[in-house]
Amino acid sequence: MLKLNVPGGETRILLHVCCAPCSGAILACMLENGLHPTVYFSNANITPFAEYSHRLSELLRYAGSLGIETVEDSYDHADWLTAVRGLEREPERGARCLECFRYRLLRAARYGAAHGFPVLTTSLAASRWKDLSQVDEAGRWACEQAGNIRWWGQNWRKGGLQPLRAEIIRKQQFYNQTFCGCEFSAGARRDASCPVAAPDNVQDFRP
Repeated sequence: MLKLNVPGGETRILLHVCCAPCSGAILACMLENGLHPTVYFSNANITPFAEYSHRLSELLRYAGSLGIETVEDSYDHADWLTAVRGLEREPERGARCLECFRYRLLRAARYGAAHGFPVLTTSLAASRWKDLSQVDEAGRWACEQAGNIRWWGQNWRKGGLQPLRAEIIRKQQFYNQTFCGCEFSAGARRDASCPVAAPDNVQDFRP
């Protein structure tokens, strides 16, 4: 199992989670390393609400089986749409995605700072479809804005976590979505004129 080095040697962690498939191996690894994570589900980008609810229920089922607390942020897709206004036609991993990460991670950072969490990290850094440099930039920015919380820019794709992720998805029989969550990412998958880049083209930000 991957040996984790948390900033400041902290053990109490706020983990922003996008879905159960991306967080399964992360939570298992954290527990194996003696950490005490709390899950923060802040994903107002996901639409329709039935999709949001399905992903949340899968997360609650898994986190509950591990005895891990899950905190659900308020769901306001209209507010998220305002945050990304003007970026609707951006490609996947473009400016809209960066703004989306900032929106969600700022809410997580503010919650963490208000509730005494010393460190924030995110399962967004586990997805092969995400630009990890964007995730890292958004996380650093969010923690700077919130204050009193440190960003942990861990690359959750390495250290054997990808095979573990696949194993947990199979054992838990997770609902494994086919798009990021917003209506624009769903459209990008359907529209051949706006293809999703191959995972091998994604930049890593941490060893």
